[in-house]
Amino acid sequence: MRHRTFSPAAVSAAALAAAMAASVLAASGAAAQAPEQLAPERLVPEIPDARIQRAAPPPDAIRPFLLAAPAPSPRVAPGEAALDLAIRYVDGTIWDPAEGRDDAARLRAYVDLNAPADVANVAPYVGPTIQVAPGETVRVTLHNELPVPDQSCPEDITDINIPHCFNRTNLHSHGLWVSPTGNSDNVLIAIDPGVSFQYEWNIPADHPSGTFWYHPHLHGGVALQVSSGMAGFIVIRGDRLPTPETNGDIDTLLMRADGQPFTERLVLLQQNQYACYDAQGNLETNPDGTYRCDPGQAGVIESYDNFSPGDWAASGRYTSINGEILPTFPGAETGRVERWRIAHAGIRDTIKLEFRKAADDYQPLDTVADAETDEDWLAANCPGEPLTTFAMAEDGLTRARIQPRTESVLQPGYRTDLLVVFPEAGSYCVIDAAAPASTTVSGGAESRQLMGAVEVAPGADAVPADPTGLTAYLTAALVAAANRTMPADVRETVAADLLAGLRLDKFVPHPTIEASEVTGTQSLAFSIDTTTSPTGFLIDGQAYEPDRVDRLLTLGGVDEWTLTSGTNPAAGHPFHIHVNPFQVVEILNPDGVDVSVAGEPDDTQYAGMKGVWKDTLFVKPGYRVVMRTRYQRYIGEFVLHCHILDHEDQGMMQNVMIALPNASGQAMTGGHGAH
Repeated sequence: MRHRTFSPAAVSAAALAAAMAASVLAASGAAAQAPEQLAPERLVPEIPDARIQRAAPPPDAIRPFLLAAPAPSPRVAPGEAALDLAIRYVDGTIWDPAEGRDDAARLRAYVDLNAPADVANVAPYVGPTIQVAPGETVRVTLHNELPVPDQSCPEDITDINIPHCFNRTNLHSHGLWVSPTGNSDNVLIAIDPGVSFQYEWNIPADHPSGTFWYHPHLHGGVALQVSSGMAGFIVIRGDRLPTPETNGDIDTLLMRADGQPFTERLVLLQQNQYACYDAQGNLETNPDGTYRCDPGQAGVIESYDNFSPGDWAASGRYTSINGEILPTFPGAETGRVERWRIAHAGIRDTIKLEFRKAADDYQPLDTVADAETDEDWLAANCPGEPLTTFAMAEDGLTRARIQPRTESVLQPGYRTDLLVVFPEAGSYCVIDAAAPASTTVSGGAESRQLMGAVEVAPGADAVPADPTGLTAYLTAALVAAANRTMPADVRETVAADLLAGLRLDKFVPHPTIEASEVTGTQSLAFSIDTTTSPTGFLIDGQAYEPDRVDRLLTLGGVDEWTLTSGTNPAAGHPFHIHVNPFQVVEILNPDGVDVSVAGEPDDTQYAGMKGVWKDTLFVKPGYRVVMRTRYQRYIGEFVLHCHILDHEDQGMMQNVMIALPNASGQAMTGGHGAH
């Protein structure tokens, strides 16, 4: 049996991370662990927060949610956050359960220049979390310290849709409702090695609170950089209470009796597909075909050779949580409601998340590699039925109704916020469960795999373990929270909504788009052309062209979109559009049946999606997804694309422009008065 413990240095680093985040996490209800409380297993590292410096106390409207500890420099104005991110090769380690040792790795990564060195080294392949409030400004300065020359970046690039220029970069604030132009969420610029550039995200005062994330978005190298670990959370925290006329932030409801927010877990799921090569450049593998790195070798990600369907499962690599492989979440208690903010920051493979109660004789996580297969280990150690959890937000946007579920299907780019109550003390397994081929990005049944564990201590309250009892327990907890936190003029309304099937009507960030509002239509079809060389990754039959505007939209317009994915070959694609989110209207299966309410017997991913707001949605082959979106506030050029990021790099992307209307209500093009 292999069982890895923290070295003294690792305990010190974890303790330092906890101490650094103590003031941050106290406000979010997550208790920092003292060194003597650390279990011998690898704990899930808290992702360090961006170092935010304030010159003076900010206005009362945002003071409770300025959560990151200050850094000595640089100093910025009140209500502004500053983050210095270097992008460089970082030498680190990644745990390999099959070998029972750390693999050395050398990957492109974000480095927070203002973080203490020990904190930065806790999880080197995860970006720091940015936590701010509506109405604030975030300034992220990127310092591209990757080397030149870059052999992947020839001077004469003949095909823009062949992956290239892996040392150039930029930044995308995925899901933020901010301008796509200038130095805001502009993904149409390139930052060369040796160049520094400051992004400025002016988050509007009416921006929804929620869970968002950031990652590189320079066409040609997105998948390679994100797979290396270049990703981090953006958490927008709001304190706007609902009124009879307006909706509020869900943060104001999710409060404990002691006045602190519910315990939070930030869970960044990444799939770092590093590999080692011999002197002749051949991939190092084990007899079963899984990847191997021997002592003295360093795992790298330097090409797209291993990003094809099935490659992730075949590699034998494990999905990491906050940069750690097979970690344990400490500090849970039975009966305590927790908020899990989960983001799929991988590049292509579907994750089907489940929690299962572990057996009484549960073995340490590291012994999973001693079993013949992951499935054997899971059957012996995690035999419990999947725990019912409660989805309260998708892609950072609060749902109109909390959805009880036993599995959360996460496609690349998805976020989901779950309310979780553990009914029994002991260990729980965090699993990427086996998914049928129709559910997954790869188009194949992906293997069942362990991701981590949760250690749950006995709490004060008895909690029923059955789904009905657990739902009733959560409902009572939220109604009690509403009675404590909600203003008198909406308290009864919020409580009545919760009692009527866990409704959250007073916290949905956008009003429903009615059919009467629609002013136009859009259609979009993903397809793959295997008759060409290289293979064509297409939208509406065309590969990406940077100088072509594919869609001209009008500010103030409301479109109904119909999305499809090709069936020859059959492949699903996660649709993602920047700037404005969309609302799901219906999802029709090949027989024309709307599955956005009940889902399907073999696939729950569309269940409860009708009316939900999102920015990324999987389009299964042969299905039709109908959604609506408003073009509000921001003009300029941006993109939509498939969020299988190697598909995007190879052409499955379009340029979109929102323009002001002219006197006739049509989009106005051209400058200087459109002369």
